[in-house]
This record gives sequence, C-alpha cells and structure tokens, in this order.
Amino acid sequence: MQKWHQIFQRNTGLNPYVWVVFYILPFYFIFRSSSTYEVVIGIIIILVFFVCYVLSFVSKGWLVYFWTSVQILISITMTLVFGYVYFALFLAFFIGNIKNRIGFFTLYSIHLVTTVISINYGFVSKTPWFITQLPFVIISVVAVILLPVTTYNRNKNDMLQLQLEDANKKISEMVKLEERQRIARDLHDTLGQKLSLIGLKSDLASKLITKNPARAQAEINDVRQTARSALKEVREMVTEMRGTRLEDEIFRISQILKAAQIEFTLEGNSELTNISLMNENVLSMCLKEAVNNIVKHSSASACSITIEPGRTDLIVTVKDNGIGIPSETAYTRGNGLRGMWERLEFVNGSMEMKSDKGTILVIKVPNVLKHPEKEAGI
Repeated sequence: MQKWHQIFQRNTGLNPYVWVVFYILPFYFIFRSSSTYEVVIGIIIILVFFVCYVLSFVSKGWLVYFWTSVQILISITMTLVFGYVYFALFLAFFIGNIKNRIGFFTLYSIHLVTTVISINYGFVSKTPWFITQLPFVIISVVAVILLPVTTYNRNKNDMLQLQLEDANKKISEMVKLEERQRIARDLHDTLGQKLSLIGLKSDLASKLITKNPARAQAEINDVRQTARSALKEVREMVTEMRGTRLEDEIFRISQILKAAQIEFTLEGNSELTNISLMNENVLSMCLKEAVNNIVKHSSASACSITIEPGRTDLIVTVKDNGIGIPSETAYTRGNGLRGMWERLEFVNGSMEMKSDKGTILVIKVPNVLKHPEKEAGI
C-alpha cells in the first residue's frame, strides 16, 4: 500500500533538470530595471526559487507543500515586480507530478488563481511588459491550466498500468498454483486407489503362488487389468491438459511458415474424425516440432504436409526442399527429435526420416489408442 508521504513518482526522469536551462531568461527581465537595489533583490529571488524548486523534488510530506507555497509567492512577486510570468510554467510541471489527489487539486487551484490574478493586475495597471509579451502570456496561462492536469493524468495512468501488470503477474501465479493443485488432486484420485490395489493384489498373489496357483494367476490378471486402466486414465488426463487439435496446429504452422517466408502446401483434410484425441494430440505436437526444425535448420523455401487417413492408421508426410539431413549432427540427435520418438512410442506410432532433395518425414499414428508393445507382456 502506498504511504501517505509518497506523493511523487519514484523517477521523474531528466525533466526537472532540463527546465533549469530556462533560468537564464528571468535575468533579462531583472537587468532591465534601472535600480541596482531591484536587480539585487531580483537575483536573490531567482536563487531562492531555484533552491526551493530543488528542495520540492527531494523533500517528503508537508515540506513539499511548504516549498511549493514559497515558489508560488516568488512567482507572484516576479510577475508583479518584474513582469516575469514564466515561473508559473515551472510550478505547473511540478504540481502535475504530485500523486496525492487532495494535494494536487489544492496546489493546482491556488497556483491557477494566483497566476490569473497576477496577470490581470499587470494588464489593469497597464504594465508595458505584459502588453509586449501578450502572446507568450496567453500561452503561459493555457499551460498553467492544462500542463498540471495532463501530467497528473499521465502519471496516474502509468501507475495504474504498473498496478495492472503486477495484478496480472499475481493472477498468473495463482493460476499456475491452482493448476498444480488440480493436477495433484487428479493424480491422487486417478492413481492413488489403483496403485494401492495393485500393491495389495501383488502381495496376495505372491502368497498364493505356491498354495493356490490358479487363484494367484487370477490376482495377477486383476493387477494387469488395473494397471492398464490406470495407464488409460493417465493418458486421458494428459490429453485433457495438453490437448491440441490437428486443424488448429495446421493453422499455426501456416502462420509460422508464412512469417519465415516459406511457401506452405497442405494436401488432405486436417479435420480428423476417425482418430482418438490422444493420438491427434501427439501428432500435433510432432508436427509442431518438425516445422520448427524446418524453420531453424533446413534453409528451405517450400514445405508441404500430406495427410493420408487409412483404415487403421493415419499417415502424415512432411516434406521440404532444404539442405536435407546432415549426417551425425545435433539436428539428428537433438532433444526435439528424441521427444517426437518418445511421444509416438507412447501411442505405438512410428516415424521415418530420409533425404530426397530436402527432408522427408513420415509420421504414422494408429486411429485408435493402442497399448505399447512392451505392455503386452504384463
């Protein structure tokens, strides 16, 4: 929570120091005076204003308002005595950087009223300095009206933007935490009971294997069935968490290839109906990795994807006209290709790569979810 004395932005940039350049201008108005006494007083006032201006930026709490009030008095004095109204611009910028709402509107109102009254008094008294610089005086009044408001609103918007970014980060962290908890609950509900059952039946089978082999065999069969059921539920849960339709992935692939200036051709229908969601998800992830490899390593100018649905399997061929497969390189031994092999093995799919005026990648996945071969011996 913001403390009450933190009424300024933490960093106002170089703006306050750039304005110091304009401190040369009031000396011109002062040295036009015929009296040495007035010149000395004017120089002292300018120096005091400079000191107060700097102290206003480095102070906190009520001291900020005190030094700002001194600056307003000096601005009024310079306007009435020397016809110099431009200290009001310094104050307008400074007041706009005040973050406290009440403090801002209080100082803004006082500064605006005193500036308008001082300028009107100069015109009423028919001071020639005001008449000669009338356009600049009008511009100064407009700036005194608009500059604090625009600066205040800009700073407020910046602060709200920072708060929004911070809130989005917190929401993102909360979503991640909630997702972790959900996954933990799902794993516990999915695997906890079945693993406990597998453990109990395995212990029972080991005790019965000599006394009652037939009963032991039945228990082992129950263990096998329970293990397959647990594996199926885990696969379904993974699919739900990371499910990607092939049609959506093809669209993203076309966008990526277009951005990489690679011509893309699709043969076949990406709207699959005769395939399990798990296998479609695995196929989509493999295609994503394959296209990433084409973009990064192939130097190709064209890429084609062919989808061939079959009675038992779906065959997808990815072909490019790039440099082919370099032998014994990180490209062929990389984590990306190894991940593709592992995903396809998970659903009993296959992948074949070869070079023929580019790279040809043939991915085959079954239409229905099959257990891996190594599971058959359970």
